Amino acid sequence: SGCGTFTFLSSAIAAISGLLMGYELGLISGALLQISSILALSCKEQEIIVSSLLFGALFASLTGGFLIDRFGRRLAIIIASSLLVLGSLILLPYESYEILIVGRIAIGISISLSSIATCVYIAEIAPQHRRGLLVSLNELMIVMGILFAYISNYAFASVSHGWKYMFGLVIPLGALQAIAMYFLPPSPRFLVMKNNDEAARKVLERLRETSDATTELTVIKSSLKDEHQYSFLDLFRSKNNMRARMLVGLTLVFFVQTTGQPNILFYASTVLKSVGFQSNEAASLASTGVGVVKVVSTVPATVFVDQVGSKTFLCIGSSVMAVSLVTMGLVNRNIHMNFTNVCRSQSPEDFFLQRPGNFTITNGSLKDLFDSMASTERSSFDAQKSPDIARTGELNWTALAGGKSTTGSHMESGEVPVVLKWLSLASLLVYVAAFSIGLGPMSWLVLSEIFPGGIRGQAMALTSSMNWGINLLISLTFLTVTELIGLSWVCFIYTIMSLASLAFVIVFIPETKGCSLEQISMELAK
Repeated sequence: SGCGTFTFLSSAIAAISGLLMGYELGLISGALLQISSILALSCKEQEIIVSSLLFGALFASLTGGFLIDRFGRRLAIIIASSLLVLGSLILLPYESYEILIVGRIAIGISISLSSIATCVYIAEIAPQHRRGLLVSLNELMIVMGILFAYISNYAFASVSHGWKYMFGLVIPLGALQAIAMYFLPPSPRFLVMKNNDEAARKVLERLRETSDATTELTVIKSSLKDEHQYSFLDLFRSKNNMRARMLVGLTLVFFVQTTGQPNILFYASTVLKSVGFQSNEAASLASTGVGVVKVVSTVPATVFVDQVGSKTFLCIGSSVMAVSLVTMGLVNRNIHMNFTNVCRSQSPEDFFLQRPGNFTITNGSLKDLFDSMASTERSSFDAQKSPDIARTGELNWTALAGGKSTTGSHMESGEVPVVLKWLSLASLLVYVAAFSIGLGPMSWLVLSEIFPGGIRGQAMALTSSMNWGINLLISLTFLTVTELIGLSWVCFIYTIMSLASLAFVIVFIPETKGCSLEQISMELAK
């Protein structure tokens, strides 16, 4: 009732933005391996290529809200898809560090703009009893995009110029979404904002599959009449509780980032190698395993959110995250492994530091490289036991950086107990699952509901810019912090943040299931 095929189809087409976003976020870890070897990039240059997408996203989130409120949610999604296609096309013909940065910034602007516009568009076309399902569809698409990116990384890893195929795969999908969105209706609430009531009524009748949408239109008009006087600065004033709503939104995205999920995604294989998964399959295991768990966990959250409620899912997610992080921290305290040594020896930055004159690498020699890498990891693991072994490891590494293929001395490696190794993997996967039913999808659902329609785009953009900004900061400092205090203490800090987010959700987040956007706004204004 009220959620016909057309509404679902419109939401699904808009949610393709989520698929594209997840794919672009997950893609770079695999693509960087090949790009680094071709362009012989330094550590800093690789960081800049990875971060350029986040800079683009941060820029778009600061300016995108005005675009969404001025020109409409649907048009913003069309612009974002077109920009993604353009950014990907810029990357493909050239093998240039500067061009890569320009293309990645364009893609960052695109995914940030589309992520804000898509949540608002779907929330505004969805009927109240199906809004949770349809908005969470976007999060489900994001995690599917991440999984597809991991699969694409694996599929093209040994293909010559495979990174071009990885980046190019999104072009047809982005173009199709832009074309399909052109034929979908604008958001009825946006049409009412632009004083186009007749068009809004027709759109509502088409979306609700009813011959008379007058009642819903009247509710939207009366609520927007009150809301339309808001200016951007009102978000920071006490009028209608706007400052409190803004603080709730900003604190929620703060917890999305500071509970550690982005780093666990980016560094999953590194974390697993540090707890004893020393084979070269560790990266594939981590990436694909984490990707599958994210998709499987997001499905029940998406399907049952309208019955259970977003607040309940947020509480369950934060509690389970805290338990799994404590387990991970305790396991890591019992595994005496230097995390950053492993990270450095398995990171692409280190073996591509040399310029082409000294050290070039072809696909044919990658196997030798990884064989040498594995022996170096064993050496760094044993370094605590014997300084001689540590020196041997250093010699192997030096020989490798000089371009000679070494096999390394086969020495006994101190094995991590099997129970601890698998307990660490299990707690990592439980942690990822807990995030995927809680803070992952639910925070964006709550954000799309708590702000009044007249200023929803700008409010979402502000919370989004906070999200991208903290993401950038945390991702750039993760390895440094881990080196200073150790992986187990990082897990304990994330545990404290998870418990803080649980307390915050219980005290401050309203339960919104079964309420219309207008009812939520009136309730929060009190």
